Amino acid sequence: MHIIVFLVFRRMRAPLLSLILVYAVAMAGLALIPARDAGGAPATMSLFHAFYFVSYMSTTIGFGELPNTFTDAQRIWVSGCVFATVAVWIYAVGTLIALLQDATFQRAIRELRFRIQVRGLRTPFYLVCGYGQTGSALVRGLTDRHLHAVVIDIDAERINLLQLENQREYVPALCADARSPAHLEAAGLIHPLCQGVVALTNVNETNLKIAIAAKLMHPEVKVICRADSHEIEANMASFGTDHIYDPFDTFANDVATAIQAPCLTLLLDWFSSFGGERLKEPLFPPSRGRWVICGYGRFGKAMYKHLKAQGLEVQVIEALPHQTGIPEEGVVQGRGTEAVTLEQAGIRRAVGLVAGTDHDADNLSIVMTALMLNRGLFVIARENQHHNHQLFGRVGAHAIMHPSLIVANRIGIRLVNPLLSDFTTLARLEDEPWACELVSRVLGVVGDCAPHVWEIALEPERARAVCEAIARGEPPTLEVLFRDPRARAQCLPVIPLLLARDGARWLLPGPETELESGDRLLCCGREWASRRMGWTLQNLHALDYVCGREGWREGPVWQLLAPLLRRARDH
Repeated sequence: MHIIVFLVFRRMRAPLLSLILVYAVAMAGLALIPARDAGGAPATMSLFHAFYFVSYMSTTIGFGELPNTFTDAQRIWVSGCVFATVAVWIYAVGTLIALLQDATFQRAIRELRFRIQVRGLRTPFYLVCGYGQTGSALVRGLTDRHLHAVVIDIDAERINLLQLENQREYVPALCADARSPAHLEAAGLIHPLCQGVVALTNVNETNLKIAIAAKLMHPEVKVICRADSHEIEANMASFGTDHIYDPFDTFANDVATAIQAPCLTLLLDWFSSFGGERLKEPLFPPSRGRWVICGYGRFGKAMYKHLKAQGLEVQVIEALPHQTGIPEEGVVQGRGTEAVTLEQAGIRRAVGLVAGTDHDADNLSIVMTALMLNRGLFVIARENQHHNHQLFGRVGAHAIMHPSLIVANRIGIRLVNPLLSDFTTLARLEDEPWACELVSRVLGVVGDCAPHVWEIALEPERARAVCEAIARGEPPTLEVLFRDPRARAQCLPVIPLLLARDGARWLLPGPETELESGDRLLCCGREWASRRMGWTLQNLHALDYVCGREGWREGPVWQLLAPLLRRARDH
């Protein structure tokens, strides 16, 4: 607010002083020039009457309330004052209009409005720094799940696009440099309801500075960052950044997991999808044979490392091998868009292809040329710009790697369902038969639609009935919790995935598990089942019913109907 006041007084100083000076001179002249009353006697105009007359005269209202008729000297003076005051008012109004159109003033107004909006938030929110492809995908995912976000980005065009998008929840946004602590504070970093800071700019150093500022200004807040290099990732981890995501390592690790355990990869894909979507088909990357990697940048290096760790034969094609660090004797020099280069890399006897350059046109050309030479290839293509998604969908790639969407998806999972990230970590330690059995169970519950995944926290605010039952020494079991509160003989289509208790984690807890206060449970199933479970969690009568008890009826309506029902039952 002080910036706005400063700008107003700075720009309007000269017009205001001019108005004051012209008004003062006009009033002084009217007060000093001799006048005559109705009887012809000498009279003078008071300063109050002079101010009153100059006020409606200078604004050209033309109101004619005067105590005495003006003399010729007064008329001459007033004529000059009319031109002077009107000119000064035109000057002042023109300066004011120019001030309102000034970019600095408008920016100050927008920042003030943004501060008021953030200060007025009454629900938990996440501060998203950077509204590029990753940030927009993350904000869309959060608002689709009815979570709130605040956005700060240095690009005004991105902020304008955000305001035009049809988000399910209102998203306050500010065009500013997120590296500035003052801007982070304005965006709600120290707000008591700020749940976390997500740094998603396309500059590693900017993400690093945001993470440092967040940890210094609000040490308790959760900080999640995107990092595209191992050096920056190590630096972020050194001062306590909670979660760091590298899209290239993440995708390469997923491919390695798909080679070893396709069912586990399919399972994790289902759980990270929106409930109700069509189930994805499993991918079976070849586990033997030669792979050809086109492009030895950040993505190519990650794929090379993970494929080599699987014991696979890998051949690299790189246009500038001396700049990427790969030994020139172990690489085919070229872009991979030419059939000759692919032939030199042995594409005809290869089983897999990774088109991982920084240019979408080159990646599309690589895939099309390679498939002409070998139709049996398993193709992985890197999509750098999301607006090319339709082209990549038609080129024939089995898996498409989009860095922004990968990071947004993983961070969204972390923010919406934190237990799902824990489940993913523990599930990777299990063998493939375990994952295949769970896939079968999920299919039996949800059919051909992706499962709805949600968390249950046994806290008095979210599970009042269960917490009261535990407090009185009657803890329900999972088998009881999963009964239908409308027909207790039937079980809800729900699978318990993970139970968290006192820092410990258990995969697939059994139906005989007794619940304790403070437990957190990760479940998957049909969405309507989660709503019915919410009824059991909160309503004492519903919980008594699924436990096999009739429940104690209360309330005036039941007290009125109970005798009539008992009499009807006796007869």
